Amino acid sequence: MRLEKCWFCSSTVYPGHGIQFVRNDAKIFRFCRSKCHKNFKMKRNPRKVKWTKAYRRVHGKDMTQDSTFEFERKRNRPERYDRNLAENVLKAIPKIDKIRVRREEDHHKNRMKGKKQKLRMEAARELEQGISLVKAPSVLQQDQSLTLPKIVVNVSQQQSESRMEE
Repeated sequence: MRLEKCWFCSSTVYPGHGIQFVRNDAKIFRFCRSKCHKNFKMKRNPRKVKWTKAYRRVHGKDMTQDSTFEFERKRNRPERYDRNLAENVLKAIPKIDKIRVRREEDHHKNRMKGKKQKLRMEAARELEQGISLVKAPSVLQQDQSLTLPKIVVNVSQQQSESRMEE
């Protein structure tokens, strides 16, 4: 069983699944689903479509170029058994997992670095645009027509006590 990659989104296409397009020059394009095929027919560039792996790789959203992932791919490859090598690999796996987790956290921190400042800038811009909608408390005290009238509700204690008994 040979697994192929979708030409558009780079996900796995299993044999007998998806769509296959063959060009006149015998170039074969495989697609995992109709969404990818339609985007290909619309001549879209996968590097500019946000949901593809190519976009994530180009814009630094993915950690595909990390060396720990390469090591894991090698680990899953069958090799001739060597007891010492297997022992060393088993000892190294927890260290590699720690390294990968730390790198993922660093990657996330770097991506979110300017987020707070950006949110503050957007809030300030929104406040500048809608400052006319905000009324000062002193204006509300002077002109009572701007505030909602207060509603006074009288509740007798006998009714509340009878309800509590039920």
